[in-house]
Amino acid sequence: MEDDSDPEQSCWAGLPDVCLRHVFRWLDDRDRSRAALVCKKWSRAMYSGSLWRTRTITFNGRPSRAHTFEFETALWYVKKFGKYLEHLEIKLLNPYNAVLTRKFQVTMRGLLSHLGKCNSRLVSLSIQHLELDRVVWKSMVRAQFIKNLGTFLKRMSKHLDYLNLKGARVTLEEGCELLNSLSYLRNKSFISEVNIEDFFSLHLPIYSSTLFHQAMSKFHNLVILTFNYNCISDELLDILCKHSAHSLCTLNIKCHIHDPHGQVVWGMSWANLAKRAPRLNVNFFFERVMKHDHLARILLVEIPVRSISLRSCYFSDPDWTMRPTLINLLPAYRHVLQKLTLEVNNDHELLDDELLQLILSCKRLFFLKVWAFLNVTFMEKLLQNRAEKKCILTTIKVRIYTARQETSEEDRLLRDIYKKFKYLIDSELNYFVITYPMV
Repeated sequence: MEDDSDPEQSCWAGLPDVCLRHVFRWLDDRDRSRAALVCKKWSRAMYSGSLWRTRTITFNGRPSRAHTFEFETALWYVKKFGKYLEHLEIKLLNPYNAVLTRKFQVTMRGLLSHLGKCNSRLVSLSIQHLELDRVVWKSMVRAQFIKNLGTFLKRMSKHLDYLNLKGARVTLEEGCELLNSLSYLRNKSFISEVNIEDFFSLHLPIYSSTLFHQAMSKFHNLVILTFNYNCISDELLDILCKHSAHSLCTLNIKCHIHDPHGQVVWGMSWANLAKRAPRLNVNFFFERVMKHDHLARILLVEIPVRSISLRSCYFSDPDWTMRPTLINLLPAYRHVLQKLTLEVNNDHELLDDELLQLILSCKRLFFLKVWAFLNVTFMEKLLQNRAEKKCILTTIKVRIYTARQETSEEDRLLRDIYKKFKYLIDSELNYFVITYPMV
C-alpha cells in the first residue's frame, strides 16, 4: 500500500484525511475494521471521532448465535469509541423470553456504566419500546435495568438535550424516578426535548399524580414534549406555563382508548399557556377515541391545534358517528389546522360532503391523509377545488374503502381523474390514491 511505485496505490495513499473519513462513513463496522488493517493512515482514520458520533445499537429479541454476537459487539464498541458518542439509539426487538431480557439487562449495565465514565458529550439518547410491563421482564431484572438507567441519566443530565423513552411502560413511581434523574445535579433540567409517549403503564390516571407534577416542574427549557393525554391536567399546563413558556414550541399528545381521558381540563388553562407560549403548536393523535362527546371534551377551542389524527384502527362501531365531529368540532380550528389524518371504518355513514366542506374551510391545511369509505367522485371534486385554488393542499394520500372485492371500475375512474388533473398532480402535489376492499 505504501509503495509509491504503484500509481493506483499511491493515489489512495495520498488521499486527504477529510476525504478518507468521508469514505469510511459509508462503511459498516466490519468493513471499517478491515480497511483499518490496510495501513497506519487508514488505521488512524478508523479512530477519528467524527465517525462515531452517532450510533444505533440493535439487540434482536430472538435467540441465535448471530444475535449473541450483537451483545458482545455492543460492549466492544462502547469501550473503543464510546467517548466520541453524541447521539445514541438502543433498540431491543421483541424479546422472546426472560433469558434474553436478562442478557439485555446485563449488557446494558456494562454499556451504561462504561459510557457514564468515559463520555462527556452525549446529547441524545433513545431507547424505545422496551415494554417493561411484559411477562418476559422478571421483576428483579426490570428493577435492576431501571436502576442502571436512572444512574446513567443522573450522570448525563448536565448535557443531555434529547431523551426518548417511548413505550417503556413503567409504573408511576418508576417513571417519575427516571424523570427526576434528569434534574439530579441541579434540581432542575434544561433538556429541550422529551418523548414519554406510552412511557407509563396502561390505565394509569397520571393527571392526578402529585409525583408526576413535581417531576415535570423541574423541566425549565422544554421545546418539544411528546406524551399521552392521561398526563394532561390544569396543574401540568400551569407548570409548563410557569417554567417552559419561553421555549415551548410543540406538544405531541396521544390519546388511546385504553388510557384514562375523561378528566376535566379547563379552556382557561390552555388559553393561558397559548398566550404565554406564542410559538406553541399542539398535535393530537387519537386511537379509537372517536365518539363526539369524548372528543369535544378534549378538543377545546382555546388549544392552538396544528395537526389532528383520528384513527379507528379498522374497528367499526355505530356509536362512532363522525359527521358531528366534521361539522361541529373540527371547523373550530379552520384558521390554524395544517395537517389532518382520518382513518375511519365509516361503513355506516357517508362523509364525502362533510369532509370536503371541512377541507375547504381550513385555509392553512396543506396535508391530508384519509382512509375511509368514500365515493371516487370525492377525489374529482377535491382536485377541482385545488385546481381553482380554493384550498392549498400539497399532500393528498387517500385510501378509498369499498365493500366489494372487485374494484376495477373504481380503479378505472381514478385513472381518468388522474389524467384529467395530471399537470396539477405532477407539478404541485404529493399525491397517492388507491382503492382498498374491506371485505
